Amino acid sequence: MPEQQPLENPVTELLSEFNTKLREIEEKQKLIKDRVLLIGENLVDIREDTLDEIAELKRKTEGVEEEIKSIRTTLQRIIDLSNDFARKSELAILEKQIDLFSPLEFARIQDVERIIEKMMKK
Repeated sequence: MPEQQPLENPVTELLSEFNTKLREIEEKQKLIKDRVLLIGENLVDIREDTLDEIAELKRKTEGVEEEIKSIRTTLQRIIDLSNDFARKSELAILEKQIDLFSPLEFARIQDVERIIEKMMKK
């Protein structure tokens, strides 16, 4: 039996060492599994946040597009109406014509008749 003990001792040591290494590997595997699960959860959270941000940007973009359409419509109306307005040069021509014509300096027929009557009385 003394001979068996030295044989058992190295085998037992090998089995013990193998068992220890196996536990270490299992622990590392468990840590890696936990990390992978955590990374997966983080990726899912980031994906959801990104999708929410994209949806918000789409809503904002649609709002901006609507505002641009409204602005374009308003500008088109203003352009259409501006054709009906008189230009400064046209107003200057009309002002010169009115000055030449001077309608306020003309006398009415009744005014002329009064002036003639006053002159005849004198």
